[in-house]
Amino acid sequence: MSHAVSRAGFLALLAATIIAAPLAARAADAPSVQCQAPRAVAGLSAPLPRLSERIASGAPLRIVAIGSSSTAGAGASGPDKTYPARLADHLRARLRTSDIAVLNRGVNGETDDQTERRLDADALASRPDLVIWQVGANTVLRDGNQDVSERAVRRGVERLRAAGVDIVLMDLQYAPRMIEKDRAPEMLGRIAGIAATERVGLFHRFAVMRSLVQSQGVAVTDLIGPDGVHQNDRGYDCVARLLAIGIEDAVRVHDTSIGPPQGGRPGSEN
Repeated sequence: MSHAVSRAGFLALLAATIIAAPLAARAADAPSVQCQAPRAVAGLSAPLPRLSERIASGAPLRIVAIGSSSTAGAGASGPDKTYPARLADHLRARLRTSDIAVLNRGVNGETDDQTERRLDADALASRPDLVIWQVGANTVLRDGNQDVSERAVRRGVERLRAAGVDIVLMDLQYAPRMIEKDRAPEMLGRIAGIAATERVGLFHRFAVMRSLVQSQGVAVTDLIGPDGVHQNDRGYDCVARLLAIGIEDAVRVHDTSIGPPQGGRPGSEN
């Protein structure tokens, strides 16, 4: 009798383990922060016509993410946890296509003029449909020349546009070492000005992350690692999720075939 009970208990434990394993895996994959921001904040403020046309025709999508260390993924636990890698996963889910490549062309420590000089080799040579250019951070952190940075970004945007590529600029991260810089607001204004006058997309990373902290009760340490400047796995994933929403909305302006926004209340990530 005791043997029968023991065997039954073993089988019950085994069944529970089999059921719980995928649930635990899904829990481990789920973001541990409340990653929500109004669509008005996460929006890109410009359509993405080339990307829209590619989606409408069923063509594969190629995106290049270029910039400095927060594109390369400093602070992430592995290459699959960087924002470009996570963006690819979120876009595949939201745009309902698996044929999306997001190429990570980040280089640690670069300033915008350095990135601008390699746009041809590291961005345009890959024949992208969209280039996401993360700008401004190292100029602010090093108290660098913002005029040099702005001129470089404008030159780069003009070259990308001439190649027929959709463009999204990504501004500064909301992080302790960035916030303490007196000229961070000036750089944010310059980046917004470039996007407005050049009529290209802008992902307001600073405002998105600030909204998470001030409105969603997310701690800065949920998003930023111990160095006070680079995002951690959760921060990169959250930025990628909200950027994917902005891209989806910008695409929908041209292409309604991808359907309405997925779930959640209007103006928020689900």
